[in-house]
Amino acid sequence: MNQGTRAKSRLDRRRSRNPIELAIPRSVRLRASDADFGLLCQENPDLRLERTETGVIEIMPPTSGGTGARNADLTAQLVMWAKRNATGIPFDSSTGFKLPNGATRSPDASWVRNERWKALTTQEQEDKFAPLCPDFVIELRSRSDKSKKKLQTKMQTYVDQGAHLGWLIDPSEGTVEVYRIGRPVETLHRPATLSGEDVLPGFVLDLKGILFG
Repeated sequence: MNQGTRAKSRLDRRRSRNPIELAIPRSVRLRASDADFGLLCQENPDLRLERTETGVIEIMPPTSGGTGARNADLTAQLVMWAKRNATGIPFDSSTGFKLPNGATRSPDASWVRNERWKALTTQEQEDKFAPLCPDFVIELRSRSDKSKKKLQTKMQTYVDQGAHLGWLIDPSEGTVEVYRIGRPVETLHRPATLSGEDVLPGFVLDLKGILFG
């Protein structure tokens, strides 16, 4: 058996082995380049992965049934408004955006103006993580989100990177934090609805079933 045949045989044996599951403690930080992160996401399509501006990979745990239903509700309301309004494109929680600071984030729901989406110069930019920050973002805090501070930092980053309006919805506390460019964060306590203001004219999110129930 020549050297090439032996090497192929070893490779075949490795491929035939069952995969080993890797548990990553919270204190361990894995880093990847932008290109490697894209490959990692391609090889793990069932995982929701995000990447910080310093290259640290974050794995978002699956949501509970209750959080999933709330997320579906708010996304559906955004989609229905966007179809009527026709000035932009809505996105769900599976969409990743490469922010100007180099981070790759996936808001629970988001919206981008048509002219910004159409300004993407290549099909590759559309097919990969879009190199822009959405004009509007929503993050929905789930029971698995132990650190609200981390979500607040993420929301502020969206605004710093170009989002004009953002909502951090926290059903466990009954609050909504509203983020706007150049203005202090506004905290609303158990509001019945939320207005899209001048960013999403005419959009009103009904919070029944999202913030309540």
